[in-house]
Amino acid sequence: MKTQPFASVTLALTAAVASLVFISPTPTLARKPARASEPIAHQSTNTNQEAAVVSPALESYKARIVRGDLWKRPDLSPRDRSIVTLAALVARNHTVELASYLELALDSGVKPREISEIITHLAFYCGWGNAMSAAAVAKDVFARRRIGADQLPEVSPELLPLNEAAEADRKARVEEQFGAVAPGVVQYTTDVLFRDLWLRPDLAPRDRSLVTVSALIAAGQVAQMPYHLNRAMDNGLTQAQAAEALTHLAFHVGWPNVFSALPVAKEVFEKRPQ
Repeated sequence: MKTQPFASVTLALTAAVASLVFISPTPTLARKPARASEPIAHQSTNTNQEAAVVSPALESYKARIVRGDLWKRPDLSPRDRSIVTLAALVARNHTVELASYLELALDSGVKPREISEIITHLAFYCGWGNAMSAAAVAKDVFARRRIGADQLPEVSPELLPLNEAAEADRKARVEEQFGAVAPGVVQYTTDVLFRDLWLRPDLAPRDRSLVTVSALIAAGQVAQMPYHLNRAMDNGLTQAQAAEALTHLAFHVGWPNVFSALPVAKEVFEKRPQ
């Protein structure tokens, strides 16, 4: 692999996440506190019972719609719904249900290395603290599943090919707008995000875009959506899938965040060639 400038930033985070999520399948697992090693089904049941005690209607909506009808809708696969949900939970630092959705993601076909990359990616788009909190939860899930380092991404993999023309255009526009305002941000955006992070191979570009768009909506950052939603669709996300991701997110980030994103999505859809 050709060494990229400032790649050490991405490598440092990837190593930090890996150190949290990798637990060797040794006998010490059995001596962990009961709460850390209890089956995920029991943890999820406890959460459901707590919700039912406080708000039976809340638990009813969750059972009938959030974990029922919503996941059966056809325009987004269970795997994609898992990716969208994980991105939303990490973006908002909502860790109460993160373990159960990590388990569901693994059952739905999201690979451990993809989960690791999702967490690493979201550190840049939602902050280091949120990523480290998610890694701490994922560590216990990976331990229960006996997921080891051999199933996680390499710290320094061979990067995907760079679209030089598209990247040159993006770089020029950002430098023109903000180069005199915060040159450090502009430099790291180019060297760490778009010439390193986005080229890591263990999360497909289409899925990486889906994670990014979901996180932006979850964080209420709709000003960043036009570029990333267009990039997602250039990377293979269909309009029907993007629309269904918005529907799915309404339950996980709230109707106001999604309705704030709808005009942006509408404009992107209308301006793209049919």
